[in-house]
Amino acid sequence: MNVNILYGRSGLKVDIPDDTQVDVIRKHQMPLVKEPAASVSNAFNNPIGCPSLAELASRANSACILLCDVTRPVPNALFIDPLIQTLVENGIDSDQITVLIATGLHRPNENEELAEVVGSQNVFHNFNVVNHFATIEEDHVELGETTRETVIKIDRRFVQADLKIATGLVEPHFMAGYSGGRKVITPGIAHADTIRRLHSAHILEDPATRSCNLENNPLHAEQLEVLDMLRQQTNSEIYAINTVIDEYRRLGLFNFGEIEQSHLEAVAFAHKYTSVDISRKYQNILTSAGGYPLDQTYYQTVKGMVTPLEIAEKEANLIVASECAEGIGSDSFRSAQVNLIAQGKERFLEDLKRKSLADIDEWESEMQVRAQSVARVQLYAPSLTLGDQSLTGVELIDSIEDTIRENLASSRDKHLAIIPEGPYVIPNFIN
Repeated sequence: MNVNILYGRSGLKVDIPDDTQVDVIRKHQMPLVKEPAASVSNAFNNPIGCPSLAELASRANSACILLCDVTRPVPNALFIDPLIQTLVENGIDSDQITVLIATGLHRPNENEELAEVVGSQNVFHNFNVVNHFATIEEDHVELGETTRETVIKIDRRFVQADLKIATGLVEPHFMAGYSGGRKVITPGIAHADTIRRLHSAHILEDPATRSCNLENNPLHAEQLEVLDMLRQQTNSEIYAINTVIDEYRRLGLFNFGEIEQSHLEAVAFAHKYTSVDISRKYQNILTSAGGYPLDQTYYQTVKGMVTPLEIAEKEANLIVASECAEGIGSDSFRSAQVNLIAQGKERFLEDLKRKSLADIDEWESEMQVRAQSVARVQLYAPSLTLGDQSLTGVELIDSIEDTIRENLASSRDKHLAIIPEGPYVIPNFIN
């Protein structure tokens, strides 16, 4: 049998031996928005927990709109033009509107890539579209400390805008529970020191810091505290556009409103389709890193390793397919991987636990340790150079089909679980 999994832009067809007992784990079928443009208009006119977008714009002299960077397939083209048109028509001057790309500590998006992210040539060419740079001190305003003693610094262009709107995709996230909403602000437009504190081991090693979980999740709690700080110090509310899509990037939900209420509504919707109850564990699993744009680096590929862990038997064979067209990732992540390989998993993790601020991007190496503590990770990423392959710290394979046959031949469990969508669907083990 053939199974198509997300891989790059075009996907990857995997030929599974006919005698294999295959369980394909997909999202539950999601109802789709029949008229997306009408859904956008309705959401702006009938938002959640706040006045209409037009009324909000009429009260403001300036606006800052946050867009996720290229690593997130947010359907910005659907809403960015009507959003900005509404702001202008209701009194905000064009030169007082900033579109800020929430890069966190990722690389900036530039030129054609930036235009692709924005999704509108009109907005790209005629409005102020800028990247967030987490390491530029003067670009940030310090808001104070959270109860966990995280110093919060946020991009001043967002802090100082009268109308603050975050936009994003609500999907499972292996640390924050779900992406979107408050996460587009923190870490999206936070200072590097804030991001490093929020990604330190004292937060990430908490068992509640995991996919699909907001309850007692310390990272989520920190992000909510940032919202409270913003409200108190700017005497203004924060709003959000939330989208949910299916595995074919089709729209399942679009809403707009007060950031916490609208995000929770989107989370509740997404959870029904992205969290899938599974009644058994597996010795053999095949998954993906989510396809383009998520699987363009090995850094992002780690998310695909963590997603299936709840249904993985101890020492399971976990095959992850990722295009990795852009290589290993940042220089910081490269350094973290060098340290991980040189120190070994146990010492590397112990060193992390002693730090108050994580080194940039080493949190992804920490998540790799989490995966390797459960499973034998086997990576199919033929685009990686030999030098980058040596930095993964996992087993590299040349053929998914051959590896499946070898794994099944040596396993007591002859079942194969396949998760074609990778980290966008979360298998939840139910006893």
